[in-house]
Amino acid sequence: MIKIGIAGTGFMGNMHAECYKALAGTADFQVTAIADVDSERAAKLAEQFGAQTYSSVEEMLEHGDINTVDICLPTFLHTDAALKAMDKGYNVFIEKPVCLNMEEAAQLLSKQQQTNTRVMVGQCIRFWPEYKRLRELIDNRTYGSVISGVFRRISPRPEWAWQEWLHDPSRSGSAALDLHIHDVDFVRSVLGNPDRIQTEIVRRQEANVHIHSLYRYGDVVISLEGGWDYPSGFPFEMAYTVQLEQATAVFSSKATPSLTIYEAGGRVIEESFDSGADTADEKRTGNISSLGGYYNELNYFLQAIQHNRAIEEATLQDGCDSVELLYRALKAT
Repeated sequence: MIKIGIAGTGFMGNMHAECYKALAGTADFQVTAIADVDSERAAKLAEQFGAQTYSSVEEMLEHGDINTVDICLPTFLHTDAALKAMDKGYNVFIEKPVCLNMEEAAQLLSKQQQTNTRVMVGQCIRFWPEYKRLRELIDNRTYGSVISGVFRRISPRPEWAWQEWLHDPSRSGSAALDLHIHDVDFVRSVLGNPDRIQTEIVRRQEANVHIHSLYRYGDVVISLEGGWDYPSGFPFEMAYTVQLEQATAVFSSKATPSLTIYEAGGRVIEESFDSGADTADEKRTGNISSLGGYYNELNYFLQAIQHNRAIEEATLQDGCDSVELLYRALKAT
């Protein structure tokens, strides 16, 4: 049996817990342990699974009845927890961004090579239905090659983080690493590393950067925009417009239907996707209220473990390479 210990009971820890409840019966697994410095939050979440609670990740790794660790801690705590979990030989799922910098990335990759553990990074957009569909269109050349693309991810200022760690760039890497990394990773997964990058940054506060990057792949230009510097009432949006040789694909998380394909001949195709059931807790904070790509990525992770398959999507190497590309873009100002 896959015995899972969830490290962290913030927004992502609760989101993953909802996914595990929805995934019941799809694989032979059980959430057996919850770790968090907030004992009340840990106990509340653990009660839903009949799991044991621990006041630290170290305690859970040492005493928990687990063989798999789901790391939903703040970014600055990822590397230490992952290194210790890999030392134990456990399967590891690490929320994005995988780490803060390339020094940590090197440590993680070295440890995985030493221990030969399965590690996956929570780059959930690779598993989001509308983004999976776009990747299919591009990979299959359904409408020919990519000509240009615009990817956008904007958010109100996040107020839900424990001790406001998201607003400390030394702990979060700023909006660039925490938010913008989604589109950086997706574009890299589809098109690879760009030939050239040009970036402009609007910096209102240290962690509240708004980033605009242009990635050039030969004649193809991809624009990426991301930031969380909007007022609290501003609606979160993830979106893309991708021009192909014979069609243009347009997606917005605020639109219904969510994906529209405008073919060159004039036909318009509207595609709707089930992005996952709403989470049970309507009061939960955070931008996304459906399980969507979170469910799909954790299902992929569990199936790989159960059937003894290698992690081939959103690997540790992928996560580290996307962090490297992000920092390359930040330097291209």
